[in-house]
Amino acid sequence: MAVIRSNCFHKYGHEAKCHTSNYPYMTIFAVIQILLSQIPDFQELSGLSIIAAVMSFGYSSIGIGLSIAKIAGGNDAKTSLTGLIVGEDVTSQEKLWNTFQAIGNIAFAYAFSQVLVEIQDTLKSSPPENQAMKKATLAGCSITSLFYMLCGLLGYAAFGNKAPGNFLTGFGFYEPYWLVDIGNVFVFVHLVGAYQVFTQPVFQLVETWVAKRWPESNFMGKEYRVGKFRFNGFRMIWRTVYVIFTAVVAMILPFFNSIVGLLGAISFFPLTVYFPTEMYLVQAKVPKFSLVWIGVKILSGFCLIVTLVAAAGSIQGIIADLKIYEPFK
Repeated sequence: MAVIRSNCFHKYGHEAKCHTSNYPYMTIFAVIQILLSQIPDFQELSGLSIIAAVMSFGYSSIGIGLSIAKIAGGNDAKTSLTGLIVGEDVTSQEKLWNTFQAIGNIAFAYAFSQVLVEIQDTLKSSPPENQAMKKATLAGCSITSLFYMLCGLLGYAAFGNKAPGNFLTGFGFYEPYWLVDIGNVFVFVHLVGAYQVFTQPVFQLVETWVAKRWPESNFMGKEYRVGKFRFNGFRMIWRTVYVIFTAVVAMILPFFNSIVGLLGAISFFPLTVYFPTEMYLVQAKVPKFSLVWIGVKILSGFCLIVTLVAAAGSIQGIIADLKIYEPFK
């Protein structure tokens, strides 16, 4: 949809009414995911995951490059240390809710802990998995943070207080339109792979439970082969229904930043902070009320507050969006 709008703006001018429905494209995305969801397990996602990672580097680099070009061109973006001006751009209440929602977006950006164990499970035993994962996590978080900071800071410098929620699909940039198109195609391909990486653990959880619950059922457990492809009756039906359900929810609630903020808030504290830190305290046998124990508990408490305010801001954003949104129209 963003590519079509980009081409329309290029052809008819930046003020043209280049609106188009996103439902057909969400349906196409769902169909692609139904097909990809038949990949049996997480271990077979390496190729798709690599492609998604390359796409992420690609569109981030395009966004950073276009931001630098806009800044170098002498733009008149209005910026300040505290962002939007209360009373001029937003009310104090709106700014507070937007800040909370932004915290949720940041939390979601680091919500990789759900797939951490699955990733580690795909590694060879030499070198030790935990050592490999420590290096991978350090490298991943460092590189990701660098790109996030560059996109955030340079994007704000380029657009100031008028910065769009997404500087590619939100049309902060119009030209060169072909480069913006490439960036948006990269976004699409990245999301195709990201959906699978985050959804496969859910598939595995349900299918493992079902196999244990009905071990004698051919429908639940028997694998069929057609050439190199493996399929199973239950897996095919359940995964298809799951993708359709998520697609319908996405169509009903197409509020990207608010939904992402809510998902980030819900998953951030329990999965990214609480469980890992509690497991560390038990495994390392850290004495209660020691300096390390107190430090970990303070960190955990702070992150709980972050989760609560992010959830509140995102829910408020969804409620505000629902007041002016009519589903499927």
